[in-house]
Amino acid sequence: MQSPLQKTNIHPAWALIGILLIAANLRAPFTSVAPLLGELRSMFSFSATQAGLLITLPLLAFAAVSPFAAGLAKRWGLERVLFLSLLGIAAGIALRSTGSVRTLFLGTCIIGAAIAIGNVLLPSLLKRDYPKQVAPLTSLYVLVMGIAAAGCSVLAVPLSNFPGFDWRAVMGSAIVLPAIAVLAWLPRLRTGSGVAQVVGTRTEKALLRKSPLAWQVTFYLGLDCFLYYVGVSWLPAILQDAGYTTTQAGSLHGVLLLSTALPGLLLIPLVPKLRDQRALASLLSLSIVIGLLGLTLAAQWAVVWILFFGFGAGGGLILALAFISLRTSHAEDAAGLSGMAQCLGYSLAAAGPPLIGRLHDLGGNWSLPLGLCAILGVSMACVGLLAGRNLQIAVPSPA
Repeated sequence: MQSPLQKTNIHPAWALIGILLIAANLRAPFTSVAPLLGELRSMFSFSATQAGLLITLPLLAFAAVSPFAAGLAKRWGLERVLFLSLLGIAAGIALRSTGSVRTLFLGTCIIGAAIAIGNVLLPSLLKRDYPKQVAPLTSLYVLVMGIAAAGCSVLAVPLSNFPGFDWRAVMGSAIVLPAIAVLAWLPRLRTGSGVAQVVGTRTEKALLRKSPLAWQVTFYLGLDCFLYYVGVSWLPAILQDAGYTTTQAGSLHGVLLLSTALPGLLLIPLVPKLRDQRALASLLSLSIVIGLLGLTLAAQWAVVWILFFGFGAGGGLILALAFISLRTSHAEDAAGLSGMAQCLGYSLAAAGPPLIGRLHDLGGNWSLPLGLCAILGVSMACVGLLAGRNLQIAVPSPA
């Protein structure tokens, strides 16, 4: 049976470019805010908790919207809903950049809700259109996602210091990403994938909740995202407390985001050759642990520890997203597992930045928060040994 993509005259390379341009929008519009948090705190007299909400709110939106993404695709088709998610990201960026506190937070929520849809549906699209290339293409789109996020983060502080630019202009400039993706995605709207072709009703939520493997995938994603967003949110503050300047901290924050993309270069050729992913899942988790302990004990070598942390967190995200497709048999099953894993996983992740910030405020340093994160990294390695097994979730076919 042909996929909707095969029924059109869209060149496969152009279709893949469209997917990668969507991926470029799934982190950069909000992770690039972290280097500007100091300026925003000063301008609006934000507390650390209020400033942290600019990173946490999109994660809460991920958790809230993820369960509905599959239903939207079932009703209107994957291509159309992904197109609407790009329009939502652009609208959120425009609103966020108007200058008031209210629109700053409201726009951030809209961006998070729109990104959530792309987060859930992109793995399902790969499962449907590229069933034999899921792992390498997942690695490739996470690579693009990390490069885009790193580029925006590195440029944030220099652009804000450029004559005539301020935080509003820097945030507003991110609208270029969804604008380009919208143009590239327009031809895909002609595929018009129907309800039954995209997301069926085979995956029942009750069956997923009873599957230990589904929970293992969910917790692997959740722990990885918890640790990743703690790093994205607080790395500049950790580095500044260790004696780095604001500019140095912003540059190293870009190094972190770029290092999360680097695993894709290794995993694109590697993952398809593995019988299972247990060892890889655990090693990536332990790389995060090394990075966290290094930042705690020897912050003067921060760039080394950031590379360890970023490589582990980025590789863990690639695996977690690949697990969604590798552990299911059909695109509709992948959409159901993606919604479950990302809803619960990002709920866990959303607790990370405020919890770690609170522990820092209580202890006055980063030793306890980073130590707790290291323990969670070890837990992630244990979960990876289970989620990485070469198994698939058993979902009965419809009668």
